[in-house]
Amino acid sequence: MNQLIETKENDNKEIIVSARELHNFLEVGTPFRKWFPRMVEYGFIENQDFTSDTFVHPANLQETKDYLLKLDMAKEISMIQRTKKGKQARQYFIHLEKLWNSPEMVMKRALEFANKQVEQLKTENKMYEQQIAEYEPKVTYVDEILKSNDLLLTTQIADDYGMSAIAFNKLLHEHGIQYKMNGQWLLYGKYKGLGYTKSETTSYKKKDGSEGVNLLTKWTQKGRLFLYETLKSKNIFPTMEQLKMEFYLDYKEGVESEQY
Repeated sequence: MNQLIETKENDNKEIIVSARELHNFLEVGTPFRKWFPRMVEYGFIENQDFTSDTFVHPANLQETKDYLLKLDMAKEISMIQRTKKGKQARQYFIHLEKLWNSPEMVMKRALEFANKQVEQLKTENKMYEQQIAEYEPKVTYVDEILKSNDLLLTTQIADDYGMSAIAFNKLLHEHGIQYKMNGQWLLYGKYKGLGYTKSETTSYKKKDGSEGVNLLTKWTQKGRLFLYETLKSKNIFPTMEQLKMEFYLDYKEGVESEQY
């Protein structure tokens, strides 16, 4: 069966339908702003049977109100119309529901969920590896002279270089210091356990109610020195040193021009 009405999938893996798409397909004469409230009066409940939504209308580029309907509500509204179009829409939704609940589709969604869980576990394991390495740093002379309780966020170090945290993280990635995995920046293996960072994990609730974990990485003074030396070798200097260098070069150029 061809796609008569566009459908989507929400965060709970349910089929949803745009109320405006359905209104257009049914060819209802009543304007949408009047029609939909009447449909709601049949006993539908917001945030249970439907949710509010907005989109930018392509004709006037104005933000326009819409509603996302669960499949049962879309079927019932189609039946209420008592028209050929209504019957066609209802049969279409029933067909979609059968496909959605087929063993193949149920297995497909289960595999997708399992794969996401595996990726999440991989990310969490990498974060825990980094934390374990940080709690067992190699004690060196540098550690002794750089003993400090002051930890710095990437944003603070990036500011020294006149950069945003996003740009600075990208720079560190380009120079093989860290990599991004599922939205988290992690040190490459050869830099773990050297006392460059201290990380904190914070938990949060996902949309599906399960718990996720975020990693907040802070740089130690030793890590800050490491970044300075590494970037310096690439001719990348903090703003303060850039200004000094520019002043020196301007001064040197001025002196040499006076000699000639």
